[in-house]
Amino acid sequence: MFIKSSSLAGLGFIAAGRTNLFDNNLSPIFESKRPAMSQRNFVSVAVDNMIAEVKATISDPELGWLFENCYPNTLDTTVKYTEVNGVPDTFVITGDINAMWLRDSSAQVWPYLPLVNMDPNLKKMINGIINRQVKCILLDPYANAFLPGNEVSEWKSDITQMKPGLHERKWEIDSLCYPIRLAYHFWKATGNTESFTPEWKKAMQTVVKTFKDQQRKDGKSPYSFMRNSPISSDTCPGRGFGNPIKPVGLICSNFRPSDDSTIFLFLIPSNYFAVVSLRQLAEMSAKVLKDETFAKECKALADEVETALKKYAVATHPEFGNILSFEVDGFGNRLLIDDSNVPSLLALPYLGAIGINDPLYQATRKFALSPSNPYFFKGKVLEGVGGPHVGMDFVWSMSIVMRIMTSTDDDEIKTSLNMLKTSHAGTGFMHEGIHKDDPSNFTRKWFAWSNTLFGEMILKLHHERPHLLKG
Repeated sequence: MFIKSSSLAGLGFIAAGRTNLFDNNLSPIFESKRPAMSQRNFVSVAVDNMIAEVKATISDPELGWLFENCYPNTLDTTVKYTEVNGVPDTFVITGDINAMWLRDSSAQVWPYLPLVNMDPNLKKMINGIINRQVKCILLDPYANAFLPGNEVSEWKSDITQMKPGLHERKWEIDSLCYPIRLAYHFWKATGNTESFTPEWKKAMQTVVKTFKDQQRKDGKSPYSFMRNSPISSDTCPGRGFGNPIKPVGLICSNFRPSDDSTIFLFLIPSNYFAVVSLRQLAEMSAKVLKDETFAKECKALADEVETALKKYAVATHPEFGNILSFEVDGFGNRLLIDDSNVPSLLALPYLGAIGINDPLYQATRKFALSPSNPYFFKGKVLEGVGGPHVGMDFVWSMSIVMRIMTSTDDDEIKTSLNMLKTSHAGTGFMHEGIHKDDPSNFTRKWFAWSNTLFGEMILKLHHERPHLLKG
């Protein structure tokens, strides 16, 4: 299944236009790609100390260089921290798109959570993201991306209920799961409850109401979306409501985490994520808000969705046996693929949604990483999962990172690490999609989530499999 490691693995991949990597003696020279200290958006002493500590344990200079560039990229380039009447407020752009996604902003700072107790400013900054996400959810729970103020979006002509402050209004289940995940683990890491205000509770009640509305038990939806676009996955069928579903207890999602429209509205990875998030919300409601009634409501909804997943999510594949579907409609129709963005089927253990050794997950993982998955691509340089978002033959570096983070096999991890190391095309950063045969052909030069996720993966290896970074 694996491509062979390049014979230049120890020197690094030399792409067209890649310069200043070797001196006259052919010794690697890897200059930091981080902005100058005075130009960084946010500085964390704890993060900088962690970079120095981990980099010292990485024997491959190129891999250490990538870690140094990627891990702090969110802080260096995307965080805009302020305080409003003494209350932290943090806006986080994705990188080359000047807007804040609920999903991306949560995931971008996730790898810094273990360090918050070592750095008060880092703690305040992440607290500020939680506060900002509350404002976003209360503005519109169906929106996936937001603007800093009351600006009008470039997507103002979308046929949906656009309003000032929204960048994009694509309904994705995971957009409401990620803020719960961040708040829950921030609370667990710090014991800090400052963000659990009446507004936070109102936002969480809005989340639960939105999930229930999107079970569409009465056959109706308050949300619809259409866009005048030549790209079919940028708009919704069914005059904006999506293809028909049979109400079975699952939650509808008009769009995937990739911001592409679903074919069947019950998006299985995101429903799994919702179960995890609802149970986290139930715990916070009981222990922090002291609201047992709301906690029971969250638990009941989680149980209902989980029961429906057990009944409707599993498909029998002729080669892999029982595996998880990617999307279903409740009528018996299902889509057997995996997509590259998170949540994905591959990433379910990463999100705490299923055990990594669960036979159902292992069979699904084998399917996702095989030619039986229509969006698994294998080329001269890369193999991995892509998706319709950037088209055929483009592997997402995020999917290779998820492969590493869900692997228990050293050889698989080493091969995947080498793919990441040899596919940055001299930029020193991760990208979105990368052509399987030509790493110089990639999308998104500045994609902070992909960069920070790479850093998170290196940290995981540093703590759990340090021999892979030393050898």
